[in-house]
Amino acid sequence: MWRVSGLSGFVIVIGYGCNAGLEPSLFHCPASTVLSASGITRGRRSSEMDVPGTLVLTRDQIASLLSFDEYVVAVSDAFRLYAEGKAQLPGVVDIDAQNGAFHIKAASMELEQSYVAVKVNGNFPDNMSRFGLPTIQGAILLYDGSKGYPLAFMDSIEITIKRTGAATILGAKHLARANSTCVTICGCGNQGRVTLAGLKSILPIERAFAFDTNSEAASRFAQQMTASLGIPVTPEASLSRAARASDVVVTATPSRVPLLTREDIAPGTCIAAVGADSHDKQELDPGLLVSNKLVVDSLEQCATIGELHHALTAGLINESNVYAELGDIISGRKPGRTSADEIIILDTTGTAIQDVAAAAAAFEKARKLGVGSVCRLA
Repeated sequence: MWRVSGLSGFVIVIGYGCNAGLEPSLFHCPASTVLSASGITRGRRSSEMDVPGTLVLTRDQIASLLSFDEYVVAVSDAFRLYAEGKAQLPGVVDIDAQNGAFHIKAASMELEQSYVAVKVNGNFPDNMSRFGLPTIQGAILLYDGSKGYPLAFMDSIEITIKRTGAATILGAKHLARANSTCVTICGCGNQGRVTLAGLKSILPIERAFAFDTNSEAASRFAQQMTASLGIPVTPEASLSRAARASDVVVTATPSRVPLLTREDIAPGTCIAAVGADSHDKQELDPGLLVSNKLVVDSLEQCATIGELHHALTAGLINESNVYAELGDIISGRKPGRTSADEIIILDTTGTAIQDVAAAAAAFEKARKLGVGSVCRLA
């Protein structure tokens, strides 16, 4: 459903998602540049070139479009295509800012058509406590990779959370023991919620521990996830104690100091280290990476900003000690877990190949269902 109203040469376009209960999305663009849902222009000058419009998608609209399973499929395809050399992944650009930082990630990928995505995320760890705002905010610009025009401009929060969780679940599917029953979530925010629910869907999880430096957050998380998943989720004051009792440990925090050491991890554990996405972030003691199987989402990226980066800097290992990239395992080029007792670490820094695959999936579904607002930028 669409509504267009004029205001001093500008219009407010309100696009409603296909599911009831979504808040309307509002944005301004010049009155001569608005497109209808069917793509027919309103008020265009006859001399204008037929430049395609750009779809604008809000977080609520994106949430209505893709299920978590669809994110898992998209991210799995992304890693497989990357392993096959059908995606480009340049380096991350970091910009320090007051109270936080901006991360700029980009990638190209050949799917049903050629896509390029650029994501700019602001990461401000104190946002919620100081301003009541999300820690991560940003936007994704999706381009037609063969013609160069912007296909879509969309909120990045939903995609970032879900594609990150999808990578963890794909890693656990191949790297955790198939009979894993206990998981620890370190970092009790939205990322932890998505990840625990995803792990419960692929492993026979019977109980979970919740750890957070904010004990109230851990208690809320435990209460909510117990009710949501129907398993006991217990807040735990000692991360070490929880980790030693767990088959799978997920760290999803903005920590800049190691949270886990070799002594905290029992044989056979799968560790998914999610939080390190810049050179100064760290969740694992570098010694934990020595003599254990290490899988990374991107070797180049993890060597620069991941847990691997800290172990390399300390001179404890070198890049040849990395067992595989996640795409190698998903594509079947290398096996995942090969013994019940091996400790496997998944170092994920979050890649733009995940972003471009998820953004493309959201765009294609939105276009099919008529969700979102279309604006002519040129």
